[in-house]
Amino acid sequence: MGSYLDKLKNQGHLDVIEKHFFQHGDALPVEKLLAFQDEAVKELVAHTYANSPFYRAKMDQAGVRPEEVRSVADLSKLPFTDKDELRGDPWILLACDKKDVSVINVSTGTTGGEMIYIFYTWKDFYLNDLAVGYPRLVPIEPGDICINALPYEMSSAGLAFHKVFMDACGATAVPVGKGGAYSTPEKTVRIMRDLKPTIVMTTPSWAVRLAEAAGEAGFDLKELPLKRMWITGEGCSPAFRDRLEKIWGTTANFYYGSLECGALGMECDQHFGYHIPLAHVVVEIVDPKTGEVLEPGEIGEIVATCLLRYSSPLIRYRTQDLGYVEYDQCPCGVALPRLFLRGRQVDQVVLQGYEFSPFYLEEFLMRLPEVGMWYQFVVPPEGADRLKIRVELQPGVEPTPELADRLASKMEFGLGIPCEFEFVDRLPRPVTKTIRVVHE
Repeated sequence: MGSYLDKLKNQGHLDVIEKHFFQHGDALPVEKLLAFQDEAVKELVAHTYANSPFYRAKMDQAGVRPEEVRSVADLSKLPFTDKDELRGDPWILLACDKKDVSVINVSTGTTGGEMIYIFYTWKDFYLNDLAVGYPRLVPIEPGDICINALPYEMSSAGLAFHKVFMDACGATAVPVGKGGAYSTPEKTVRIMRDLKPTIVMTTPSWAVRLAEAAGEAGFDLKELPLKRMWITGEGCSPAFRDRLEKIWGTTANFYYGSLECGALGMECDQHFGYHIPLAHVVVEIVDPKTGEVLEPGEIGEIVATCLLRYSSPLIRYRTQDLGYVEYDQCPCGVALPRLFLRGRQVDQVVLQGYEFSPFYLEEFLMRLPEVGMWYQFVVPPEGADRLKIRVELQPGVEPTPELADRLASKMEFGLGIPCEFEFVDRLPRPVTKTIRVVHE
């Protein structure tokens, strides 16, 4: 348990956590966690019905009383929550007195539409949200210096991990940010040279930007005493991750979450799925068209219910992400079930009647050693029969028509669809989320 939580416990401030459990979330037996989930769902639904006009109206319209929801199995009686429902009214999810709100996070706006607001009371933010810790999955401890290269302004990412590093792990957080006025890649590289961090947390594309800045400064990132890197915030294929590990000289694990849901999954070093933090979230997999809950191993839409956030509760939220869940034991020894992502419904590339996840396309692309780290999949007009791939080449690789034909043949062999390559000297280096799929 982190030193900060020990202090709170000594001061008698842990009534919320102690009501449920006071152990690490990846150490408890799954059976105990599932029993806790049943209790937590029952309490959450009752609290939400009593305090959230938004959810009370949804439940009344569906004809469901809170006392009918006694376990996770009963969640299917409740209606889904869609992203569009949360837009327009900034206070729509509020389920507490406004004066009790300590933190307000705002959506990044990269997917379009009006902003979404998520609220936390002090207890929800510091005592409930990942406070119990997952040290087997996130082995960060006092003495570790954590470079937090995620955005702090408005979004949940930077501040949330800053809190986890300091409070749940007892480590040292270095808030370098990502692309702000004082958060340039060059400055972050200088900070890393000075402080010699052991942990880096950032997005896949920003990890590349930092590596480019380090190269321009003549600094080899492998000189850092890194124990591990976590990457989040953008889609990333295993092949792209493999390249990052070679560049940085350390293990890179994925973290999956969102502003609305918080943490949904954490990779272990086995890189074999995201362990679901059962102490904080219920994950359902549903048929995207019918809403029917699917069996383990079946691919569908990921639906999340936050168990310990009472200030802005979220019940059966449709993430628009696709995946499936497996319950067999992971080789790492952590018993938590694993979530496997299969892309986003809204980002699928459609060609010749087939849908392709950008993750899937990127996996084949990053296996081509001539291709650099920056690329775009250019979605053709309706009726076109081939996918254009716009790429930078690796340093020293000469762009020739013969190379374009050879790479296109390899991609077509892997994907089963015709491809063509366009070589460019330099693609944009965005500060926000990198856009990999563009439309002509």
